Amino acid sequence: MRLPIAISEQSAEPLYYQIEVQLRALIISGSLQAGTLLPSIRELASQLKCSVITIKRVYSDLEAEGLLRTKQGTGTYVSHVEKESREEQKHSVVNEAIDQLLEAAERVQCTKQELEMLLKEKLQHYEP
Repeated sequence: MRLPIAISEQSAEPLYYQIEVQLRALIISGSLQAGTLLPSIRELASQLKCSVITIKRVYSDLEAEGLLRTKQGTGTYVSHVEKESREEQKHSVVNEAIDQLLEAAERVQCTKQELEMLLKEKLQHYEP
């Protein structure tokens, strides 16, 4: 199975974080259904051209969050995530991004009115 994950060597974010964020989003959005068998650690590391240790950390972090489960000898699977928990996680991800947006706006001294205008422009073209 090929996962639609893209990593950037030029990004300031560590590779494990880039992969973890994208894999979490695939699970939370429902793109990866509960019970889906993920590629082995070695297979995903090979696909993404990164270290086995990097993928091991991603799987371990997401397993600690309850999004993945590993069965010895059979592989790593997407866990069943209750709709309520999925919504909480979705909101958490978006709230984190909003916090980053607000920090960036503050750094460049963007006014509240400018920020509202920019958001309204973006929301006009937003179609999930």
